[in-house]
Amino acid sequence: MLRTPGQIHGNEIFSRHPRRSFSWNPWGSSVSKRFPGRRLSLPRLGVLCAIVIALVAAGYFGVRNVQDVSVAATMPSAFSGYVDVTATPRFAFEDPAVPSAKAVVLSFVVADPKQGCTPSWGAAYSPDQAASDLDLDRRIARLRQLGGTAAVSFGGLINSELAVSCTDPNALAAAYRQIVDRYSLTTIDLDVEGPALADTAAADRRAHAIAALQKEHKANGKPLSVWLTLPADPNGLTADGRNMVARTLAGGVDLEGVNVMAMDFGGSKAASESMSQAASAAAEAAHNQLANLYHDAGTDLGSETLWRKLGVTVMIGQNDTAGEVFTLADAATINGFVTSKNLGRVSMWSMNRDRTCSPNYPDLSKVSDGCSGIDQGSQLFSATLANDVGLPTQAAAPSPTTSSATAAADDPSTSPYPVWNANAAYVAADRIVWHGSVYEAKWWTRGDVPDNPVLQGGATPWKLVGPVLPGDKPSPKATVAPGTFPQWVPEKSYHQGDRIMFDALAFEAKWWTQGDSPEAAIEGAADSPWAKLNASQLQAARPTAALP
Repeated sequence: MLRTPGQIHGNEIFSRHPRRSFSWNPWGSSVSKRFPGRRLSLPRLGVLCAIVIALVAAGYFGVRNVQDVSVAATMPSAFSGYVDVTATPRFAFEDPAVPSAKAVVLSFVVADPKQGCTPSWGAAYSPDQAASDLDLDRRIARLRQLGGTAAVSFGGLINSELAVSCTDPNALAAAYRQIVDRYSLTTIDLDVEGPALADTAAADRRAHAIAALQKEHKANGKPLSVWLTLPADPNGLTADGRNMVARTLAGGVDLEGVNVMAMDFGGSKAASESMSQAASAAAEAAHNQLANLYHDAGTDLGSETLWRKLGVTVMIGQNDTAGEVFTLADAATINGFVTSKNLGRVSMWSMNRDRTCSPNYPDLSKVSDGCSGIDQGSQLFSATLANDVGLPTQAAAPSPTTSSATAAADDPSTSPYPVWNANAAYVAADRIVWHGSVYEAKWWTRGDVPDNPVLQGGATPWKLVGPVLPGDKPSPKATVAPGTFPQWVPEKSYHQGDRIMFDALAFEAKWWTQGDSPEAAIEGAADSPWAKLNASQLQAARPTAALP
């Protein structure tokens, strides 16, 4: 058989080159033509494997990053300020001065001093007492009418947290449930500090009770968001704080996030470091700690998601630690940090303090419950911290509303206060019901319709307190039993402290008087020598209770 020059049968290749063999070539035919018959060396194979692994890893982490960003996008940043519910003077959170103040964290629910498994507000008011003495239920309803949201914080530094005092797991869960159900809460805050921070038994009880409550709410289609608030310094969470997060996760709580209290740094803050720099460092460190804590709990979260699960709370103005002052410039810096990192939450202690102290407050280096300790001018910390930050996205619980079309529902037998009467005269602090809402007189008034849609601000003598609530009952009206005080006599002289009756009302003389009718005091005259006795004074006079 004739062959062209160089032509070789296939079965002759091995006979002519017995030491050569074919090897797999991943680089394609072009490479095979350039390097015929060469095997891929081990170093080249290693490089190839490394490239393949890198490509696969890049693809995996790329998908993870997309998922991380996608999940984080569903968790926007939000501002909410703490309100000290029991502090005086009372802060009117139901009448926010600026839109940023419409999201509040009401503080603090703690254990009753005499009954460890019974919740109370600041160890001073039961929920029912808070409703009657502080009008808390109605004020929360009013805030929600205005589109605001209210969360409740359990714990705090002072008084005993429920999980510390209550060792009965069922009773503890019932105590948390009572508050969540009473105020129709969608978000709660667990502020753990002081001795409670190292109490591991209380931490486990708290976690199991809250996890059970979340499970109940989820089954009813009403998710309950839970924030864990812990002290921090520029190095992040303390060892006890990290342990608290770990135990809370291990107990089954689905944390909305961990909120670091970036305040009162003491020696942990360098002298050259500003309060905002220290707070930012605390958040940065906590972000890394949180990644490890979730990893140890069996969940790996992306960086963006972790920022959304982190909050920072600052103490505005003068801090408890001498020399530490959080300024408005610090607030602007923290706001920039929050918006750049997209933290899940930014808060402040407290809304009560967001104003300049009056000249009567003598020592600005001491913390006040009612002012910041710095000259704020017309600026508010709440507005600065909340700039470009939204309100909590949880749907506000429904609040009762009543339109003017249901005016017939104003029933004296069920209304908490007398129904407004156009012919009656009302003095400052008198309350009435009109068209399903409760109003309070700002000064003497007669014939002024409480829900006048035209009058604004100082032009109306009425302040809207909030809606009439389901279950409201007529408030007892303290009246003086006949004969408790003598009737007023125009011809008689009265001295300071003398008490009399006039028009079924009780009065006390402010100074010597004769012939001055108490009618002027009823109409709100400041120069009247008579002062109408208030409810506590009547109580001391042993009144009888009667319905209006």
